[in-house]
Amino acid sequence: MNSTTSPDSMLDEYVRIEVIPDGQHLVESMFRHRYRQAAPDFPHHVVVFCRSVSGQWLPAAYMHATDRGDFLLGGGACVDDRVVRQLSRESRNAIAKAGGLYLHALRWAMAYFSPHYAAIFGYCGDRLAERIDLSAGFVHTVHANLLVYFTRELTDAEKNRLIEDANKIGPF
Repeated sequence: MNSTTSPDSMLDEYVRIEVIPDGQHLVESMFRHRYRQAAPDFPHHVVVFCRSVSGQWLPAAYMHATDRGDFLLGGGACVDDRVVRQLSRESRNAIAKAGGLYLHALRWAMAYFSPHYAAIFGYCGDRLAERIDLSAGFVHTVHANLLVYFTRELTDAEKNRLIEDANKIGPF
């Protein structure tokens, strides 16, 4: 596996994260289980693999990111509890201590994509996911459910333009 450095190195023994160009086939079952629809069939697929008790690396969590030019839309996050149950107690404890797979994957994705985009947006109607997004550095916008993480210093005018451009897309 070609994973990049994890933001929480204590999980490196148990967790690997990759952006996989054609990753929808790896996460289809997990995505359908969570959202009752097919996984997106276009980039970017952020797939979190966890090492099972048997030593096999299994897709355990997923996030989708859509390129919109100077900003990124993040969504479709899910964790496959069916896979998590196959992990050792030690790995589950380490994952919990690090804040969970979603927070770990989100921080990883923020670090991975930040050099390429001025902002990363999330559209969040789930209160638990919202708390995790906020703890990772996202902030509320003036629009309901639209969260943003600015990856660099921007003027207020630039921030407002990006927020309005993302809001025009609607739920994603």
